[in-house]
Order: sequence, then C-alpha cells, then structure tokens
Amino acid sequence: MARSAVQFVCSECGTATPRWLGKCPGCGAFGTLLEESRGRSDTGTGPASARAPVPLGQVVTSEAERISTGIAELDRVLGGGIVPGSLVLVGGEPGVGKSTLLLSALGAIARAGLPALLVTGEESTAQVSLRAARLGGAEEVRILAETELDTVCATLEQERPAVCVIDSVQTLHASEVGSAPGSVAQVREAAGRLLRVAKGAGIATILVGHVTKDGAVAGPRVLEHLVDCVLQFEGDRYHAHRVLRATKNRFGSTNELGVFEMTGGGLVGVPDPSALFGTTRAGEVGAAVGCVLEGTRPLLLEVQALVAPSDLALPRRVGTGVDPKRLAMIVAVLGRHAGLALGAADVFVNVAGGVRIEEPGADVAVALAIASAAKGVALVEGAAAFGEIGLTGRLRPATQAERRVEECRKLGIATLLAPVGTPAREGLELRSAETLREALLAGLARGAKQAEGLAAEPRELAATA
Repeated sequence: MARSAVQFVCSECGTATPRWLGKCPGCGAFGTLLEESRGRSDTGTGPASARAPVPLGQVVTSEAERISTGIAELDRVLGGGIVPGSLVLVGGEPGVGKSTLLLSALGAIARAGLPALLVTGEESTAQVSLRAARLGGAEEVRILAETELDTVCATLEQERPAVCVIDSVQTLHASEVGSAPGSVAQVREAAGRLLRVAKGAGIATILVGHVTKDGAVAGPRVLEHLVDCVLQFEGDRYHAHRVLRATKNRFGSTNELGVFEMTGGGLVGVPDPSALFGTTRAGEVGAAVGCVLEGTRPLLLEVQALVAPSDLALPRRVGTGVDPKRLAMIVAVLGRHAGLALGAADVFVNVAGGVRIEEPGADVAVALAIASAAKGVALVEGAAAFGEIGLTGRLRPATQAERRVEECRKLGIATLLAPVGTPAREGLELRSAETLREALLAGLARGAKQAEGLAAEPRELAATA
C-alpha cells in the first residue's frame, strides 16, 4: 500500500503523525501540527552492516583546543571559547545585536589567522560590508550570500573554515523538502545536514535563529536538541545593555552570564557589571543592592520596588527581572512573619539594567526593597544583601557565600546583610540575621524607630494600618 505523500509534524516537539490532530500526541500542545511533504523515501538502500561496540574505558579522548572569539564575555558563556566541530544556536529578539556580535567575533578569529566564513541569507553582501566597515577589523572575513542548503553544505566541505556563521537558519531552503523556507521541515532538514557537515569536517558552526513572541527559539524543539549549545540574547534594543546566557551547553556551564553594551563601534563586553548595575543613590527609598551568583561570577544588582494602594479586589504583584511566583511568596512571608501588611497594596519590583535573576539568593534584597518602599524609609547607606527566604520566615544561607562577600568587599560595600553563618571580612561590617524580621530591622536606616511596627504581630499591624 502506498504511503501518503504528506505528514503532520508538531512545531514544538517534532512528533509526526499521518493525519492532522488538534492535540499533539507527543507533547500535548494544541494547534501545533503543521502539514509538510515527506520528501525523500523512507525505504533503505540495502541491509546495514553491523559494527562492533567499543568498551567505554577504551575510548581515546583528546581535548580539542578551543577557538577564542576575541570577546571575553562571549568566551565566558561558551565555556572558554568555541569547540571545533560544534554546532551553536544563537537566538534573540530582532535588533538585539546577534549579527553585530557574531561579525565582530568572526573578525577577531580571522585576524588570528583562522579562516572564517559568514553565510548570509537575510542581508546582501553590501549591507554586511557596510556593517563591517563601521565595526572595523572584519575585512578578512569571507562572505557568501546563499539560501540553497545544498550549495551552503558544498561550500563548507570545500572551503573548510574554522568557524562558520549561518545568518539565519530559517532562510535556508532544501529543494527536496516540499515546504517554504522557515517551516518545521526545512529548519529540521537544514539543522540535520549542517550538523553532519560540522561534525564530519570539524567546522565550528554558529546558527542564528529567530524567536517567537514568547522569546523562545522559533522552529521545532528538535532544533535545540540537535545543537551542542543554545545561547539566548536578552535585552531591549532601545537600551544600551544586553545580556547573553546559555540555556544549553555540552562543553561548559549553563549558569554563566555575559553582559554587553551597545556602542557606536558595536557590542562591547562589560568586564565589571557589578559596578554598573549595583549602584544606588544614598537615601533613595525602595532601592536595595543584592549580590547574586551567575555561574562563577558574583554580581551586584540594584533591586527597585514600588508599593502603592490598590483599587483592585486582587492587588497586583508585578516583577520585572524576578520570578512573579517567587515575588508573591516573598510578599506573603513579609505579611505573615515580618508584620508588613501588603494585602491592599500593589507591589512592583524591577531589577535595574534588564538583568533577570533566577537564583533564590536575591530574596533578602527583594524583601528589603519592598519593605523600604512600604515604610517610606531608606536602607542603610552603602549596604548590600543576599540570602534565601523560607516560608517560615527564617533565612537560609546562599551558595558560595565567600565569593559573594569578597565581591562586596572589592566594590567598597560598607555593610552586608546576610544569614547567620556568613563569613566575615576585614573592612566589611557584617550584620547577620536569622529571620527576615531581623534582617529588616538591621537594614532600615531608622531601624530603631521602625522596630515597633515590624516587631508587632501582623494582625495588630493590620488593625493599626
């Protein structure tokens, strides 16, 4: 019986079905099955020959020397540079600076004496040349304006560059796949073919990918499983600073963070983001400095909070740069264990600089900013805080406290608010606290005057509010 010439593939997980279904049987998403042509025949060309497996202990491993991109922040996120033969996927909002950053990296690689190739499918060679002239130092990068997948793969096998950038993978088109460029089938076919070429020829290949309106990399989820590293470019194109983080990395940590600043000469790495993001004005209400850990790098970030009376039945809890669920939990703990009634107030929290906090070590800084905004009292001048808040109101130690303390001391922090057990350093006043209430009393600039309000029971405070 002849097989159907079409199939339906889920754009989220890549599950294929012979007919359309409203709900994907693989991942359960609705409305994600898209029609595509089967393309090549699934029948084999003959019986396959068996291969003898090798014991894992006898496998010969060789540590390949990484290729430096010439950009320290990018090398940090990649785990020390680009691994030869690896496949890297870079995603981000339009205009965030993906092409600019990768062109600067290719220029540095070419200047180091390694062949670098840029395959562009979205821009003409003249447009890329103008950007290269503005950035400077990318004149030796070779460029190919092509969208035909067969031509791109043949060029890579012939030229064999050390590093190749494909901008973007959604523009590539395979003639044997009967669908438009950018479709699920085309993206999957392009990624699979490029993966085989990259591994076979030892070419480090970087794919630029589009993102959806939710910020996720567009295309099938299979695309992220195929590649070795997934980098996500975050930030607003109308602001100067960008954040690069790895959501997947087979050759390094996924907790590293790179910070860049957009200048007239392109994206420039920020070697000391703590000095940039972790500064507040003396006496400013609703602002606190938190010490968070991103990979191996401690960062000082300014956390801003605004507490305002609400006219809604359900007051809002809005967080920018923090997890909204974590924010709601901190607000609940403040009301139950610290005597700060916020049941009739809107709470807004923002992390300055567009950085997103994903670790619980910033809980104390968020709580201090909210308490400062609610009480109208500034925090102790020159203070920073870190620590995790439990549901019982007790503070839990943060991971790698020594590195956080050293970062605070290096940047001239005068007072540190941290859980009990945090190591002290000379020249840094350490105010340890066992509970959230103690941390608030130690952090408010007029702690003695506010002691009665914070020490009162939540029921009594709510009655007097």
